[in-house]
Amino acid sequence: MKQVVAGIDIGGTNTVFGLADREGTIHASGSLKTTDYTDGENFIQDLSKAISTVLTNDLKLVGIGIGCPNANHYAGTMENAPNLNIKGVVPFVKRFEEIFSVPTVLTNDANAAAIGEMIFGGAKNLKNFLMITLGTGVGSGFVANGELIYGHDSFAGEFGHTIIFPEGRACGCGRKGCVETYASASGIAKTFVELTEKQTGNKLENINSYDVVLEAEKGNPMAIETFDYTAKVLGLALSNMVCITSPSHIFLFGGPVKAGRFLLDPLQKYLEEYMLFVFKNKVKLQVSELMEQNAAILGTAALGWRKV
Repeated sequence: MKQVVAGIDIGGTNTVFGLADREGTIHASGSLKTTDYTDGENFIQDLSKAISTVLTNDLKLVGIGIGCPNANHYAGTMENAPNLNIKGVVPFVKRFEEIFSVPTVLTNDANAAAIGEMIFGGAKNLKNFLMITLGTGVGSGFVANGELIYGHDSFAGEFGHTIIFPEGRACGCGRKGCVETYASASGIAKTFVELTEKQTGNKLENINSYDVVLEAEKGNPMAIETFDYTAKVLGLALSNMVCITSPSHIFLFGGPVKAGRFLLDPLQKYLEEYMLFVFKNKVKLQVSELMEQNAAILGTAALGWRKV
């Protein structure tokens, strides 16, 4: 009988789960529409049934790892997630341990990605690194001395909400100028629209970050400038983070990373340019090795295996 951990990634639109063994092989998977639920208990019941359905006789569930927004790792709860229809405090760890009688652990998606990189990806044997996730927002997981940093309240590592321009763009957190407003997928699209409208007078609508990648590949100078500007903001912000934890590596994950050299080359340049002299040429910038795999499931499954 093969031992597996259920990795669960709760997103704003969909929730995906999979049963993964110690080597990272996913033996079964499934999904639910997160948007169909407003009540946490109903969601837990249906998700538990879905997991039980794919748990065949040759698979033994030994743990559960959960990634979700507004995760309180210490309490095992999702707390008032602003982008979900499910409101209030949801005691995921307590309820899943009651239902399945296996160790269960919960964290946010970027922390789960960091653990996934440690166990299944490029951070094996690394003790000090940053995981930066670029997507709808900008997430981060900080690993120092081999341990994920949670802080006193479990919400440490909010790199995306560090302020880079005090009077900058409005952020969903209620403040202005957060890194997320510039380096997220929507932030990249916004920069491209602003540059295009300023330089050509043309109004653009329904532009996403992938459109900007395609324009950069065509040689559109405003798309190339967009990624250069994004890299400059991100490089400055990351150089400050390096001063705090002194990582050996910074891993990048998410859709915007697929811009490749348009983002990564200038990011490497600006990171070194802004770096404090004692850290220069010591930090390796690297794309996550989980990029082309089912990273959401592997990250949360890795979290579960670490708990087990």
